Amino acid sequence: MNRRAPLALAAGLTAALALAGCSSASSASSSSSDSSANPSANAPQLKVSGGYMPRPVGDLAAGFLVVTNSGGAADKLTSVTSDISDDITIHSTENQKMRKVKSFDIPADGELNLARGGNHIMFMGLKQQPEQGQKVGIELHFEKADPIKVELPVKEINYNPAQR
Repeated sequence: MNRRAPLALAAGLTAALALAGCSSASSASSSSSDSSANPSANAPQLKVSGGYMPRPVGDLAAGFLVVTNSGGAADKLTSVTSDISDDITIHSTENQKMRKVKSFDIPADGELNLARGGNHIMFMGLKQQPEQGQKVGIELHFEKADPIKVELPVKEINYNPAQR
């Protein structure tokens, strides 16, 4: 038996219990753009990479990915949809406390990094239990850019690319 399995299970249960402490709050931020120059230079140019979902524990799961904006205008991630759940929210994590937010900023010529221990996508009330090796389809919705469809590979429960 894998010696890490009890730790991984405990970590998953801790995450589930932490959800009870999530509060509704909104991310307040504004962005402005100057549309007098080249319109394409003032448009967000988004690309998604590094996405994954650790194997869920119970009916909860988290999703992580990086959205890179190579464009000259900022954008915001406003929501996520998927067939796997009707209750998907985006959460910020500050001082080890999660809170639901309305959006995440994606700066011009910058990135939004959703990573373990930080900001993330939260899937609640899963309709099915994806297994390691499967892929979960999601669609990211933005304030300005068109939606982007992404497939998140399901990884082992304690997967963390930062530790690889």
